[in-house]
Amino acid sequence: MMHKLISLLGRAGINGFFILMVAMVGLAWLYPEAGSTSSPLHLRQVGNIGVTLIFFFYGLKLDPAKLRSSLGHWKMHILIQATTFLIFPLLILFLRGIFYTAESDLLWLGVFYLAVLPSTVSSSVVMVSISGGNISAAIFNASVSSLLGIFLTPLWMNLFVSSSALPISDLSGVIVNLCLQVLLPVIAGLLLHRRMGFLAERFKNQLRYFDQAIILLIVFRAFCDSFLNRMFEGYSFAEVAILAAFMLGLFFIMLLLMQLLAVWLGLSREDRITVIFCGSKKSLVQGAVMGQVLFPGAAAFGIVLLPLMLYHALQLLAGSILAQRLARNVS
Repeated sequence: MMHKLISLLGRAGINGFFILMVAMVGLAWLYPEAGSTSSPLHLRQVGNIGVTLIFFFYGLKLDPAKLRSSLGHWKMHILIQATTFLIFPLLILFLRGIFYTAESDLLWLGVFYLAVLPSTVSSSVVMVSISGGNISAAIFNASVSSLLGIFLTPLWMNLFVSSSALPISDLSGVIVNLCLQVLLPVIAGLLLHRRMGFLAERFKNQLRYFDQAIILLIVFRAFCDSFLNRMFEGYSFAEVAILAAFMLGLFFIMLLLMQLLAVWLGLSREDRITVIFCGSKKSLVQGAVMGQVLFPGAAAFGIVLLPLMLYHALQLLAGSILAQRLARNVS
């Protein structure tokens, strides 16, 4: 049973990444000074360079021909993007109106931040592939979602943050910084795909480990600042467990909603699978990167990032099990 579970996690791309994220939080608790802005390690600068490289290599992996071949499935594309950037945020606003308390303000900010993020790329494509979905459409939607997020995520956060205790940076400055850190590297990689794309394919495993290392560094820095400023005082283990249960429930709500909408639109089985996984996923990479720009120097960023970290881990665990079940039901 344990071997089967490890195999499922490995195929979903999680491996030991969740364990390492927990370890980074523990390390930040033990040695918060190491990741602070006054640390001689200059982790913020290292992280910024790493983020630029992540998105350059992401652009390098994109095949323009495969992206163009997916343009015909317009109903599916509209549904996935509308879910990612409209239905998901509106659902959280509805739930917040019912369950909000002043004590949970920062956690609700984190949950809404999760809701307005773009879809993840790698795990969505992996799970669509395992379950027999439309792989080229999954790549297309995950890519479009990542680029739209540069503009739509800050816009949503700018509208929402007026009711929160944590201010964000100037909107125009955020978008400019995200274009420099995310959009331009992706475009540069895409332009070099024909000449250098084979390198991204050859070293795809090493690049995946590099991506994870940069995210772990950002997580470590965020929690160092939060622990240094005692931001987690007053949050019990039980409250974190309740938050995790809420994140898991949210994931299944989105899965069910995606399935119902896809059936209503009359999409094929392959397209329905693509909608389910691409519409319900959220990107930890984009969340960590955008958070550094949206909340520069904010001691509470660790708390804001916590719902996303929990959702990321649970979407991989639950999504991998669902993908295996769908694969067995292929007719």
